[in-house]
Parts: sequence; structure tokens; C-alpha cells
Amino acid sequence: MTTTIAAEAITDAGTTQLVLAAVLGIAAVVLLIAWAKWHPFLALISSAGVLGLAAGAAPEAVVDSFTAGLGSTAGGVGVLIALGSMIGALLAESGGADGIVNRIVNGVSGAALPWAMAGVAALIGLPLFFEVGVVLLVPIVLLAARRTDVGLLRLGIPALAGLSVLHGLVPPHPGPLVAIETLQADLGLTLLLGLICAVPTVIIAGPVFGNFIAKRVPLQVPALLATGDRPASGPSGGQDFVDRGDLTNPNAPGELVDEQVGPRRNPGFWAAVLTVLLPVVLMLARGIAELVLPEGSALRDTLEVIGEPVVALLAGVFVAMWALGKRAGFDRKETSAVLGGALPPIAGILLIVAAGGGFKQVLVDVGVGSVIADAARDANINALLLGFLVAVGIRVATGSATVATITAAGIVAPLATTLDRTEVSLLALAIGAGSLFFSHVNDAGFWMVKEYFGMTVGQTIKTWSVMETIISVVGFACVMLLSLLL
Repeated sequence: MTTTIAAEAITDAGTTQLVLAAVLGIAAVVLLIAWAKWHPFLALISSAGVLGLAAGAAPEAVVDSFTAGLGSTAGGVGVLIALGSMIGALLAESGGADGIVNRIVNGVSGAALPWAMAGVAALIGLPLFFEVGVVLLVPIVLLAARRTDVGLLRLGIPALAGLSVLHGLVPPHPGPLVAIETLQADLGLTLLLGLICAVPTVIIAGPVFGNFIAKRVPLQVPALLATGDRPASGPSGGQDFVDRGDLTNPNAPGELVDEQVGPRRNPGFWAAVLTVLLPVVLMLARGIAELVLPEGSALRDTLEVIGEPVVALLAGVFVAMWALGKRAGFDRKETSAVLGGALPPIAGILLIVAAGGGFKQVLVDVGVGSVIADAARDANINALLLGFLVAVGIRVATGSATVATITAAGIVAPLATTLDRTEVSLLALAIGAGSLFFSHVNDAGFWMVKEYFGMTVGQTIKTWSVMETIISVVGFACVMLLSLLL
């Protein structure tokens, strides 16, 4: 269903009314989430109504616009999130993620351990949602900190930085996917540029900041997590993890060992790495092919097909079913259970993303985006800076990186039509960087990190909140540097 309320709104409503409508709509999102404690799904639906009606659009036109945006976003992004979640579930449930972590952490020691922790967090953070990555990595961090003299924050901050950077800047995570879909950015190119920005950002916000802050916020290592503190590893919860405090090799004290109990076997380090990297490599190959190969060449056509996000992630799922599921000892029923079990936990995320797409569509259709874009051009405000600042404001107000990304992308979407292909990808990354700015008490991730690491609120602000701000600022600085070079 298509809508035509933009022309009506621009005709019937002046610029002042449209700006006021935008302010009211965004204020409604902030108040309903931050003050009234509504679920973001309901808050976005209600705020879209406030926005459309305040702009003078007919109620039925607002409903049509919202549902059209919701449907297109769910169709374009929802499938990718679901496929990525399936890969992540098999990686976690098969023991593949733990195998990657243990292999890398056991291979290094001393000053190199924080760097290894940042690298492994970034690697397993590619297919995993941030919260899942935290659950997997924190026990390893706590155990490594207990067994070595490196220090909790020197290990924990790099691990959190690796997960957070990938979550905000690199598809197939929901935020970057939504920004790419809304702005009509090239996914392969955005992925390539996002990985380029991710490397220095993880280094500065991870090992460098971790070494700095560990000297100023001394922390004792809290008790290691027991079985009940993390999800069961079996597809139906039947295979539990043992206490990680017992996971040392009697023949090599201090070394981690495979923590799984029961008949399951580890699928292997390289099998897990291949599964994680395959979709990324396919999407990168497509982006590179579009940059360097002539149109119409057979190789480019092939890479464009297999590098389509849906095709690449579907290939990743198929490979994961064999390389992780079968090699870990799952039969077909167990593999199917793991894949099916990956979907219910992401239902809330999918609904929020879809509702955000509806809110974005109302913003665009009533003409708010065009007004803001015109104002930005008249004031000579850089599009990348505008996208970053809008995302920062909504992130700080609501605590939600996804809501910040969705709303900011909708507001600056008209500007994207005036930018070239590379600049549109950089705009998506600028919004992603802004969506990570200064996580504080209205962000669920803040409390998750606080409890896992046994910190006070003040200590969490000095460590986690500052780390998120560094990620945001360094990531945006990298985006601006790329805009000057490309």
C-alpha cells in the first residue's frame, strides 16, 4: 500500500507546524519510553499518531503511512535479523563461541590478553546480539581475571568494546540494518567502511581505555557465574553448563578447558570461525565487486547474487547447520530446535524495528524530513554531523540505540538523496556511532554490565558509560576522516 500524505501535509501545513509536529512526535517517544516506561513498540506506534495528527494529516492517511513503513521495514530488515539470530544461536548452543574464546585466550597471556579479548569479542560479536555476547563472554573475563594478574577492567572493557562497536556499526545487527534500509545505502560498502572504522574504535575504547581506567577504578573480581546464571546449552535446555570456577585444566593450571558436560563435542575452532565470517565475506565481496568490476561481467553478477544479504546470511545458516550443529553432535531434530528457539527471543526486537520503520515513514510522508533537510542545507550543516547529533540526543533521552538509529535515520533520510553512494554509507555509520553515545541509567545494557561486574552506579558511569562515549566519538571521527579521504 502506498501513501500520498506528504503532498497534502506540505500544502496544508506550514514549516512551523511541521517542525512542531516533529518535536511533539519525538518528545512523545522520549516521554513514553523514559518517563512512562512504555514498551518502545507501543511508544513508537502512539508517537507516530501524535506526529501525523500534529502535522495536519488525515487519521486514515497516518494509519496507511505507518503500516506501509512497518511492513517494508519488517520485510527488508526482519528476515536478516532472524537469519543472523539463527547463526548466533547455533554458535552459542554448539559450543562454537566458547571454543573461539578459549582457543584465543589460552594462546596469549600477560599484556597481550586485553588485545586478544577485544579481538575475540569483535569476532563473536559479528553474528551475536550484544546481550548474548555479554552472557557468553563475561564468565570467560571473570575467570581469566581470577587466574591472571591482568585485572578485571583491563580484560572486561576490551571485551565490552568489541561487542558494542560491532553492535552499533556493522550489519547484520539491527541498528545498522535499519539505517541502511532507511537511507537506501549500499550494504556491502557500508559493511566494508564499518569494519574499517571498527578497528581503531575497538582499539582506543578497548585495550587503551581499559588500561587507563583500570588504574583509576580498582575492582575486585566478583564470584564466578554458576550454572543458573547463564542459559542452558542444549536446544531444549537439557545440557547445562557447569560452574566456570571449575573450568581449569588439571594438567595446565590456569588454562581454560571446554566447559560442556554430556556427550556433545566441540565443533572445532576453524569451523566456528568459518561460520561467523562466511556471510561477512560474501557481503564484502559483493561490495568490492561493485566498486572494481565492470557492470555486466559474469564474476560481478555472481558476486552480486551471492552477496545479497538474504543469500549470504541464508548460506551462513546452512553452513552453521553442518559446521556447528552436526559437528557438535546435534541430530536434525536438535538442530531444528536450536534454529526455532532463536526466533522467540528476537520477537520484541523485530517489533520495535518494524514500528520504528512505521514512525520513520510518517516522518517522511508528512514532509518533516524534507523540512529538516532543507533547513540543514540552508544552514550549511554537514549531513553526517546532523545525523550523528540527532542520534546522540535520542540515545541519551531514551537509552535505546535502536530507537535512536531508527528515528535519526528517518529524520535525515531526505538528505541521503543529495549524497553520493559513499556518503550515504557514511551517513548510516554516523547515525550508528551517535546511537552508542553515553549509555546511562535509562539503558538496560548499563544495568547488565553493572551487575555482571559487581560495580556501583558511579563506577559503571566511569567505566561503561565513558567507554560507550569514546566509541561514539571515535567512531564518528573515523567516519568524518573517511568522508575527507573518499
